[in-house]
Amino acid sequence: MIILVTGAARSGKSEWAEHLATKTGKVVTYIATSVIDPNDHEWQARIAKHILRRPTSWQSLEVPLDLAKTINEANSSSCLLIDSLGTWVANLLEEEEANWEQIVADFLVTLQLATVDVILVAEETGWGVVPAYKSGRVFRDRLGKLVRYIGTQANLVYLVTGGYALNLSTLGQPLPSIENQG
Repeated sequence: MIILVTGAARSGKSEWAEHLATKTGKVVTYIATSVIDPNDHEWQARIAKHILRRPTSWQSLEVPLDLAKTINEANSSSCLLIDSLGTWVANLLEEEEANWEQIVADFLVTLQLATVDVILVAEETGWGVVPAYKSGRVFRDRLGKLVRYIGTQANLVYLVTGGYALNLSTLGQPLPSIENQG
């Protein structure tokens, strides 16, 4: 089972993903794509709030780069909650385009072949203005395209906004294939 939870900043998408992970009844491993920076106290406080919300029985791993390997090595009777794809994309932002596309292709194949439940949290970054800086545009474009690809593979896709989780899998209509679109 692949589940994508997307939404804006502070929309509650992580809480919804945590709720869904708990409902699986499986052993949950929380995959944090960020790395704790000992000099960034505000970031540490945010992470601490996330940790306090989660059941103590959950295992946590920091996986800033190799999500595909982590999914491949997971026990098939468990549930992985990956939070978040935006941070993962940011971690790999310096990758050349061809290498990035290969990383994404490998990741998407890994998701298709996964024997473990995977819940992915992703930020919606494309609802604002076009970033003025190239790195911002690359980030927005890469994350937007990745989320769209995963959405086509996911069993369930949720949009969290305004205090509600909307099941887009039942409310929405899938777009035509994105293979040939920019």
